[in-house]
Amino acid sequence: MRIPVLSIIFLFILSFLIDLYISFDARQVGKKKGMLGYWISAALCYALLIVAISLPRRDVSSSISGVMWMLFTYLTIYIAKVFYLLCSLLGRFVTIAFHTKLKYYPFRLLGIFAGVVFMAIMWIGAGYTRRHIVVNTLEFQSRKLPQEFNGYKIVHISDLHVGTWGNDTTFLKNLVDTVNSLQPDLILFTGDLVNRESHELLPFVNVLSDLQAKDGVYSILGNHDYGDYVDWPSGREKEKNLLKLKEYQRRMGWKMLNNESEFIHSGNDSILLIGVENWGEPPFPKYGDLELAITSNGNAAIHQNDSTFKLLLSHNPEHWNREVSKTTNIDLTLSGHTHAMQTLIKLGNWKWSPAQYRYEQWGGRYDRNNINGEPTSIYVNIGGGAVGMPARLLSAYPEVTLITLKK
Repeated sequence: MRIPVLSIIFLFILSFLIDLYISFDARQVGKKKGMLGYWISAALCYALLIVAISLPRRDVSSSISGVMWMLFTYLTIYIAKVFYLLCSLLGRFVTIAFHTKLKYYPFRLLGIFAGVVFMAIMWIGAGYTRRHIVVNTLEFQSRKLPQEFNGYKIVHISDLHVGTWGNDTTFLKNLVDTVNSLQPDLILFTGDLVNRESHELLPFVNVLSDLQAKDGVYSILGNHDYGDYVDWPSGREKEKNLLKLKEYQRRMGWKMLNNESEFIHSGNDSILLIGVENWGEPPFPKYGDLELAITSNGNAAIHQNDSTFKLLLSHNPEHWNREVSKTTNIDLTLSGHTHAMQTLIKLGNWKWSPAQYRYEQWGGRYDRNNINGEPTSIYVNIGGGAVGMPARLLSAYPEVTLITLKK
């Protein structure tokens, strides 16, 4: 794979300038000792960056875990240094602008403190937060819900990205135990089971086979499941990869809904469960076909706006935002995809995530009325796994959602 030379040069120069400024600052306060050790550690970080960027990331069967950890380590170090640099520059500005004799040592100390706090958040996110599973509960009420489904329990999970765990099954075993302890009637998974290739799932097939629900486990595909992030030798190889992923899920006892729908029965009543393939907005391909999914069950009386209670699985919440909530009376859509960008701050009922600047619906429940004035809702699960950054920060804990349907 061609080494991205311009990226390496840019980040190398930026890192060097940051280190040069910190070295200058240290010399000004008489901290000349230890500079050799500092520059040796900096050189090691430069080497780490070069290796991380140079390693193949789209080759078949090449793991991206090592690249993720190397870039994560580099970024935690240098963003912490940026915190110091900004506080130091602020101190210089205050000293010069206000002609004060007050030295800017407090600003330097603030910079050191901010850098240490940032690094702590990052590594706690990698070592603890991404392993700490949280169960969120939702009671969903609808007048259209059949009486036999009053109190029906659904567990929603999403975005496991099992490849990030390598061969370590500990987290997935804990997640399976957590789900089973809720004794759900139905388990629904809304895509992104792997990072790039189907073989990532092999170490976890037996573990995920232990998921138990009265009416089974249903799943759909997410954008990462198609193999679109790998340069395949041929289209046939890419197709074989997807077929393997589907076969592994069958071995796990999961039923996939690939632009398909199926009635879930309780007593003499039923609801319609619909699953679409990934409906992506650019740059993600659009594989999902809602009309095909609804009509696939063979019942000519079923359509997008009939009176049947409908539950839709669609990986990307933009599908609900742009199409489902505007053209159908589907009662509840379950999605994932956003991960809350693996960064979430929660204070009481207030929450913030960088994902909100990319997705209108990025985490939790959202409601609106469709074109006919009928209520429709979506719940976005922020996922159980991590990709890109092998960490979940602050309150972005892996999520298991327990949904209780109410008449």
